[in-house]
Amino acid sequence: MADFRVRSRGFSVRDVLFNTLESSTALRTTGRSVAVDDHVRLWIVRRGEWRLGLRNGAEQVVRGGRFTVQAGRLSHFAAAPGSVGQVLVVPSSALGAMTRGQPADGPADTAEVRLLTAHATLVQRTVAGLGPAGIDAARETLVELARAACLGGLDETEPRLGAALADAARRLADRRLTDPDLTPMTLAGELNVSVRTLQRAFAAEGRSASAYIRDQRLEQVHRALASPGRRLALSTIAARWRFADHAHLTRAFRQRFGYTPSDYAASFGAPSTPAVDDLGKTGSRPDH
Repeated sequence: MADFRVRSRGFSVRDVLFNTLESSTALRTTGRSVAVDDHVRLWIVRRGEWRLGLRNGAEQVVRGGRFTVQAGRLSHFAAAPGSVGQVLVVPSSALGAMTRGQPADGPADTAEVRLLTAHATLVQRTVAGLGPAGIDAARETLVELARAACLGGLDETEPRLGAALADAARRLADRRLTDPDLTPMTLAGELNVSVRTLQRAFAAEGRSASAYIRDQRLEQVHRALASPGRRLALSTIAARWRFADHAHLTRAFRQRFGYTPSDYAASFGAPSTPAVDDLGKTGSRPDH
């Protein structure tokens, strides 16, 4: 028997399925055809190569960094060793006429595909605790994002997209916290939506996009000050996390945590030097 190793993890909400596949060895299905006629699949390949055997006898190759939209049965499915990808399965009736004809494809890093996978990740983390209304909302948002991936654009008036949009923006911001150009405008541009739409998505959660960026940067400063053997001056830490100067950082830090950076550093036994002294210190020493 051939040796093959595949890791699969996924979830379903009603009639929609999302799965992540990682194959450490080559994989190919044999025997009966794959999948069913009345479903559409979005194949998103992150690394390696997937091959889809179409019913007309052709084989479609989807390489890492690309996605394709395919409807109907396959004669076979194959994956190269080390391939990683995701597949979303949606009823054809949910997507309508856009799925007819030749398969559509494109880069896997489009804003629409990023939103889709971010929402799928969020659903996978929370699906076990969702009630019927939450399941329905998760399903409808996945379908709407699948439609956006097929068409290359979002319906910005669709209210169900807010949570997925905010989650994708947070993930993007977290990777770029040291970027001096990180703003709500750049996030909106990366996600192919208007700034107003992005702000509306964050407002539904009670915090603006700008506030999220600032708070995450402050969390990084908080961790840096608690790091064992820290030798960086506060001005250096402020510059790394894109605060104008250490006075600006001190004000924001005190407002966020209730104590100053030097008080927090001192509670770990860090030496107090002019480089880490704060302006206008008030408040008590923090407890751990």
